[in-house]
Amino acid sequence: MNESLLRELVPAVIGVLVRRGADFAAAEDAVQDALVEAVRGWPDDPPRDPKGWLVTVAWRKFLDAARADTSRRQREARVETEPAPGPGGAVDDTLRLYFLCAHPSLTPASAVALTLRAVGGLTTRQIARAYLVPEATMAQRISRAKRTVSGVRFDRPGDVATVLRVLYLVFNEGYSGDVDLAAEAIRLTRRLAAETGDEEAAGLLALMLLHHARRPARTGPGGRLVPLAEQDRGLWDTRLIAQGVEVLQAALARDRLGEFQAQAAVAALHADARTVEETDWVQIVEWYDELVRLTDSPVARLNRAVAVGEADGPRAGLAALAELDPALPRHTAAAAYLHERDGDLTTAARLYAEAARSATSLPEREHLTRQAARLNARLRG
Repeated sequence: MNESLLRELVPAVIGVLVRRGADFAAAEDAVQDALVEAVRGWPDDPPRDPKGWLVTVAWRKFLDAARADTSRRQREARVETEPAPGPGGAVDDTLRLYFLCAHPSLTPASAVALTLRAVGGLTTRQIARAYLVPEATMAQRISRAKRTVSGVRFDRPGDVATVLRVLYLVFNEGYSGDVDLAAEAIRLTRRLAAETGDEEAAGLLALMLLHHARRPARTGPGGRLVPLAEQDRGLWDTRLIAQGVEVLQAALARDRLGEFQAQAAVAALHADARTVEETDWVQIVEWYDELVRLTDSPVARLNRAVAVGEADGPRAGLAALAELDPALPRHTAAAAYLHERDGDLTTAARLYAEAARSATSLPEREHLTRQAARLNARLRG
């Protein structure tokens, strides 16, 4: 049984059913029922046309459900004549589902869950395990999302930018349970970039590949967070780095710069440095300037301040940081780092401890606590 093939086919099959008249929720249920039949029957008798088989079985499941539900009699009248078996015409159904699952009427959490279910082909149990919530809770979330988008009509193009934000949310969840969400986000973004030819989709794909390449070096024993400057660069995946750089260069060559391309350019400069000392901080500051111009993001300004501290010295970085809201996440940690670079260990130790108390993740909190303890030990010595 080729599970990856099944997952690849799910969005296209759902799209065919929706195009034939099924609403999204009913189509998704029917396809899930067809997948159960595939798991049972394909190992002994695999079809020659897997997509056509799934479309035929799912459409019959949908018709059976429609006929059994008296509240759907009007729709039953519209779909009474069953079309010929097979996948239908060459219509971009997968892309349509991307837009549907990232519909602005959904919350980010619901959009992510629905994308993983309908486009990614993951089961509710897999998604629940990945997000560390009970399966029943995730099932309710997905059901509500399906009801929300069931009546949506596509009478104008979908918003690729919204889809990209949803996929980036998936990627940043990383790994938990039995599903590698970072790898899943890369797979889906690769498909979206191929479907749309969009420069920002390519930029996001490059960014994901470059970040994912550093994953083996990002944590140490016991899940300890390893900062970029301290990572063993020999553990970085050079194949993924080369892929990311190639995708990024092709996107930049179209001369339609967007925020994900700019972020990927920063990641590429980090990946290109064989040692932390060889990092081209001047170029990184220039790319952050572009990112700030594009987004005016406080987070981009914060990262730029740290980069300025590396390129022009810690006092220049602190001056840039002073222009930002101190309540900004990681502002205190950045200030601690720059004060340490400037030789003010007392202030740095205090700020590291303060940043640890407000950290939102356990690995980050433990890392900042260790930084504070390290400086306090030096001050006592």
